[in-house]
Amino acid sequence: MPIERDAFYSMLGIAMRAGALTLGESGVRDAIASGAARLVLLDEGASDNTKKRFRDSCAFYGVTLFETRRDRLGLSIGKPGRMSAAVAKGTLGEKLFSLAQQG
Repeated sequence: MPIERDAFYSMLGIAMRAGALTLGESGVRDAIASGAARLVLLDEGASDNTKKRFRDSCAFYGVTLFETRRDRLGLSIGKPGRMSAAVAKGTLGEKLFSLAQQG
């Protein structure tokens, strides 16, 4: 179920400005594989192939994957059209993780 809370999306914008996000499919996959990602965000409008690829990669490396509402990911970070993002480990990553778990 996609994340609904506005507080999550506000904090996501802060994480973007703080440099705690990795964007783009290859960058996110590298962050997952290197262990730098605390969680991965995927827009619910992403293709089924992209969703499967990220689900498999996150499952293999033990990274939590959350889906966001359609187009909310890109709008929250000021880059419309983005479909995936990895949140770096650290304080912002932990805060975003707890907000995402709350729904």
